[in-house]
Amino acid sequence: MTLTIILVLISTISFLFFGISCFVTAEMKTEFIRYGLSDKLKLVGTLQIIGALALGLGYLYLPTLAIIGAIGLSILMLFGFGVRIKIKDNFIQSAPSIIFAFLNAYIAIVLIMND
Repeated sequence: MTLTIILVLISTISFLFFGISCFVTAEMKTEFIRYGLSDKLKLVGTLQIIGALALGLGYLYLPTLAIIGAIGLSILMLFGFGVRIKIKDNFIQSAPSIIFAFLNAYIAIVLIMND
């Protein structure tokens, strides 16, 4: 199993989990209230699920779709990092968003170079 496959799996599973969590857990609702974005919870969850499906299924069947999914998730996480900075979260709270932004940017670059 290559590094790219492992990273695609990690990202796909993570974003499916967090996207679905936006619809079913009270913790996500509480977090989005803390962010000042409670009205965007379902939009973000939907974008996470769509991005995860595009990345995972695209990797298997349509590389261009995987690239779009990875870029979309990277941008989504850059916005998430910006929100974390805006609300003055500490490094530990902010780290996952920037790590996932870089991880998906890396995936997109690798897929573009191999396409």
